[in-house]
Parts: sequence; structure tokens; C-alpha cells
Amino acid sequence: MDWEDFRTRGKDAADWAADYHAGLRERPVRAQTKPGDIIAQLPPSAPEQPETIDAILNDLEHKIMPGMTHWQHPRFFAYFPANAAPVSVLAESYVTAIAAQCMLWQTSPAATELETRTCDWMRQAVGLPDGFSGVIQDSASTATLCAVLTMRERALDWAGNRAGLSGQPRLRIYASGEVHTSIDRAIWIAGIGEANLVRIPVTGPSRAMDVTALQAAITADRAAGHLPAGIITCVGGTGVGATDNIAAVMDIAESEGLYTHVDAAWAGAAMICPEFQDIWAGVARADSVVLNPHKWLGAQFDCTTHFLRDPTSLVRTLAIQPEYLKSDGADGGIINYSEWSVPLGRRFRALKLWFLLRAHGLDGLRGMIRNHVKWAKGLAGLLAETADFEIVTEPMLSLFSFRYAPDGVADLDALNQQLVNAINADGRIYLTQTRVDGDLVIRFQAGSWSCTAEDIATAFDVIIELAPKVAAQMSA
Repeated sequence: MDWEDFRTRGKDAADWAADYHAGLRERPVRAQTKPGDIIAQLPPSAPEQPETIDAILNDLEHKIMPGMTHWQHPRFFAYFPANAAPVSVLAESYVTAIAAQCMLWQTSPAATELETRTCDWMRQAVGLPDGFSGVIQDSASTATLCAVLTMRERALDWAGNRAGLSGQPRLRIYASGEVHTSIDRAIWIAGIGEANLVRIPVTGPSRAMDVTALQAAITADRAAGHLPAGIITCVGGTGVGATDNIAAVMDIAESEGLYTHVDAAWAGAAMICPEFQDIWAGVARADSVVLNPHKWLGAQFDCTTHFLRDPTSLVRTLAIQPEYLKSDGADGGIINYSEWSVPLGRRFRALKLWFLLRAHGLDGLRGMIRNHVKWAKGLAGLLAETADFEIVTEPMLSLFSFRYAPDGVADLDALNQQLVNAINADGRIYLTQTRVDGDLVIRFQAGSWSCTAEDIATAFDVIIELAPKVAAQMSA
């Protein structure tokens, strides 16, 4: 293919994309294939000779698409959304065509400066104060790893990168059991070790970290000769939306001199709505905050905004300057964002966020989020009023959990797992499960870009239609 061929095929691809999204409601949300179905149709070796684009597109339609779970489906109520607003997809096509490597200011000055500006737009939108600086990471997992590495280096007086961890005190990092498993991975990769991630119990309906237990754990670790390094909090945890009392945690962190990271990967998007900002009251005192525009706001994956109250510690942890990365103007106040990230290579992610914020405006994005919150609360209310259903965790923004609990069923965990399986096999909606205090529950979150009130109504109909059928099958 040359660029003249691309001119025609690119227009065809745009038509295909529009048709794909227009027809999503007619597709099952989750792939209905069995393990091995797709790979069995693919040749074991790459072709020696070129194949036509028509043949490739035919295989895309008939071999690949049947095995796709449709994350942009309006009735995708599992996990968290990974939205791709049309304007973001359009922006990404420009990014792909330009194909810039944006690791240094000089390798694409516009990419660096646009990233600085769009991050500041986001900072203002979510209510973080002046003084916070932002960087766009690929994912919240990377932002969390950056925070953990900074905790490590800061606690070791910057000796970890140079001398390693051997012979150092045992570093301790504190988080509740409700945080995302990316925290576990960050602890592993940073060399701190799972045994040194101290799990603090949760309390109350928000399943917040027990700050009394947090203080006791830090005190006990110091007495044992360990070295507390940092605290990771969550706002809208993945399981059921657990949210820590950020202000109370910051009181302890400040008194103990510990670095803090707030994981608001999903829920942080809702902070563009002023009425929700009380949820993370105290966040302005955190050292590091992450939220994902690629989840709820509509920026196509990957696009994570990572905010630093003072980026100096992060840059001191990650920056490295071999001769080939030194650039003109390095003393002129420029930013090389590769020094703020784990990977050296960087895509031009700021462009899609810039397109998105301009094309929809904050008001348009607020309207979408407010609708999702309202609709999820409405569905929770309907299920609460329906016989044999119970709401286990009340809505945290647009996320809640419920349980089907008819009388006479001995194993409710098995029943609810079978209900999730039946719902997903049915194909009209997609849900996932989690556990709350050991019990299996069903999660529901509204967040799809194209979701409507009618899609929420469909979810209610599917749940109450299939639940008694599953119960009958299990008792047969």
C-alpha cells in the first residue's frame, strides 16, 4: 500500500468505523467464541508473498470480529468504560499519520507544549489548585509505578537507583485491600516486595481505609526498624467504588513525612462536576494524583493524566541523560516528559485530549457523567424494590453492586456467578462480579459514551428475566 492507496482505503475505514458503531446494539456485547476458535483460523506462519487488502479486510470481518468483545457497546456495564468518542478516534488518526516520537521537547515541541496546556486544563477542570503540574502517562498503572518508585527513592534518600535495595531497611507502603492490583505490580517491579505492601482494613459504607489502623501500622513498623515510605489511597476503587477519607489520610501522611498517591483512575473524571468534588476532599494535599480520561471522559485509550504537587521528586527518580538525549535549550525551562515517565518513547497523546475538550466542552462531558450517575442510581433503586434482590454496596457515582438472594438457595455465591454467566452468554448486556466481605456480588457501572436511559432499562429487564430462570435450573 502506498499513500495514494491509503487515500481510498482510509475513507473506507472511516465508513466502516461509522457503520460499526451504528450497529453495535445488534451485536452481543461480549465475544461468544470459545478458547482457540480464532487462532485455529489463522495460519501458523506469516505469508511469504504480499496479500491483497481486500483479503485482509475479509478476514478482519469474518475471522477477527466474531472474537471481539465490544468495549464501545452502549450496554457494556462491566469493569469500567474505555470510551472512544468519535472526535478522539479522529484525533488518533492524525497522531498515527504524523507518527512522531515525542520523548523530548526538541523531538516535537508542539507535542510537549500541548501536553503541558491540556494537562493544566484538566487540572483546573477537576479542581486541583495552582501549583500542580501534569503529565500524560499511558495508563494509571504506569502513574502508580512512578509514584511507588518515587516513594522508594525519597525514603532511601535517593540511594535505591544507585546502590540497589540490598542492605537497606525494609520499605513499607500502605494501602487498603480495595486498591487496584496495579499497586501490587508496582510494588513487585519496584523491588519492594508484596510482603511490604501493608494492607489496612476498611471501614464504613464507603469502605475507606481505617485511619486509626493506618497510624497503628506505621507506628508498629517504625518500632520494628522498618522504613515507611508512602501511602496509596483510592477514590472509586475498581471492585465496588471504595473511597478513602483523603483528608484524614493526608493528616497522617504529613505528620509522618510520607509521600502520598491518590488513585482516582475512574472516578477522577467525575470531578469535572463541582458537586462531586467533596468525594476527594483533601486531594490538594496529595503528592501524586492520577485519573484516566481514557475511561469515562471519552479519550481513546491510552491517555492518563498524572498530576504532581511538585514534580521535582519524580524527575529526580526517573531522569537520565545520556549524551544522545541531551538537547538544545535544556537550561531554558523546557520540559522533557520522558523524564517524567518510565518509558523513554512517548506517543502524542495530548492531541486527542485537546480535540475532545474542545469539541465537547466541559459542559458536554459533565452532562454525560451526570446522566450516568442518575441512571445507575435509578437502576439500583429498581433492583432494591424487586423481590429477591438486594443492593450490597450503594452507588458510588455510577457504580454499585447487588446480589440475587431468593429464599431456599443454599449457595448464593454459585447462584450469582451462574447469573453473571447467563447474562453474558445472553449477549444483550455485559456485567462482571466481585467480592464484598467474602461474598460474591454482581457489579454494575454505567459509563459507555453512547449509553442511553433505554439501555439502562434493558439491563433491568435482562437481569430480572434471567435471574429466576437460573435459580430454577440450579434447583432442578
